[in-house]
Amino acid sequence: MIAAGVLLVIPIIALMAVPTYAKQGPELFGFPFFFWYQFVWVFLCSGLTYSAYRLTLAARPKPSAKPDPSGEVK
Repeated sequence: MIAAGVLLVIPIIALMAVPTYAKQGPELFGFPFFFWYQFVWVFLCSGLTYSAYRLTLAARPKPSAKPDPSGEVK
């Protein structure tokens, strides 16, 4: 669960450090660094969020299909 939290904090820290990417150059396809840096983080954030989700699912206990004495499935 800690690893999932770290994966979710990475984009927050990277995008809050505005002075590191608030500049014009280098350009990529005519776009200033500021814009394409944030655009790349859209994909990175989705990948990191998905990875955190998968880690969270793996950390949860698996539900058992054994019925309890009352006949209900847990």
